Amino acid sequence: MRNIAFLCIMFMVFTSFKNEAAKPTFHKVPALAGDNIMTLLTRYQLHLHRCNIDQFHVLNKTKKDSKLQVGKKYTIPVFIYDYNGKSIRTTIGVESWSKAIRIKEYNEYLLEKKLRRQSVIASSILWVPYHELNCVDDKVPASELIVQQKAKRTEERISGARKFGIFGKKYAHVPLASNRLNGKVYYIVSGHGGPDPGAVGKKGKTQMCEDEYAYDIALRLTRNLIAHGAVAYMITRDPDDGIRDANLLKCDTDEYCYGDYAIPHSQKQRLFQRSNAINSLFEKYKKIGVKDEDQTTIILHIDSRAKGQRADVFFYHYPNSTPSYVLAKKIKDKLASKYKKYRKNGQYHGTIKARDLHMLRETKGQSVYIELGNIRNKDDQQRFLKDNRQALANWMYEALAF
Repeated sequence: MRNIAFLCIMFMVFTSFKNEAAKPTFHKVPALAGDNIMTLLTRYQLHLHRCNIDQFHVLNKTKKDSKLQVGKKYTIPVFIYDYNGKSIRTTIGVESWSKAIRIKEYNEYLLEKKLRRQSVIASSILWVPYHELNCVDDKVPASELIVQQKAKRTEERISGARKFGIFGKKYAHVPLASNRLNGKVYYIVSGHGGPDPGAVGKKGKTQMCEDEYAYDIALRLTRNLIAHGAVAYMITRDPDDGIRDANLLKCDTDEYCYGDYAIPHSQKQRLFQRSNAINSLFEKYKKIGVKDEDQTTIILHIDSRAKGQRADVFFYHYPNSTPSYVLAKKIKDKLASKYKKYRKNGQYHGTIKARDLHMLRETKGQSVYIELGNIRNKDDQQRFLKDNRQALANWMYEALAF
């Protein structure tokens, strides 16, 4: 059956061209909570072409800084064709096989992400991105993928007023508790974000998204570092969340990368976007005399595995990197001492392993990759509730400061 289905798909793409294209319509989709124009376009993989962005404004009579209304339907630059049952090329009236392949893969992607309910063949409906038929060499460089909204952008440098909007109104003021970390620079990266929520678990009927809990812990750690004299940057950022005191956190998609750059859906692009941001800052501080060993990247993730499997906080370091291993061990040892004090049985089963991960390999300076637990396990989920999120941030800070 798989072979037959594959042959049907390839027949759909490669059937000899004959112009039978009917006039298409544009698709409409509702804006979700937290959406701005760029996150909406990113969800449908339309953000990488200028003409898609321009066409969205034309179709909806919006401007660069226009806000979207949750639940309101907006017309996106995606053509909807009645599939003719023969081929993509004859349906839309093009000769290019490579274009037909890209359109086929685009529809498969939408189906995989549940943005389409049925396949092209099952529904007889073909979705075609506007740029495939109307744009020529207009790709937006990764460096220009700007979030199209007024983000509350605040760099985490020490300021006279010591107010940092990234932490939210309640926690914006950060008193200087000590200068213990003076001269140190930290780059804090919470995993996933934007169009990618990462691992997803459930507590009761509430969905738990990895990116939200990793982000909140990252904010708390960053605030601790700043309170003790460090310069610290949140690389993954959210314009409106700040530190949240709720036990369970709402999932959204409006995170962006440092520099106000929209987060791409492509994992490869997303990772390079983050490592490039860190390396640019690294070189900036190196030029003014900050030593390599005084610049540190900390990457926070939450694991997903079988619901019955618990996982204490565990660590990855870059293979054959002594600074990376020493950093991981320092934090692991601190957590082990805390577990011995606060856990009933005193046991801690965290591990340290070497892995050739992009964020460890491509970032300059020392780095550590931390998995905070299993988001699907009900016991591990307790670790991500409000008080425990702060405890994790406090313990990591202590490991770095002492």
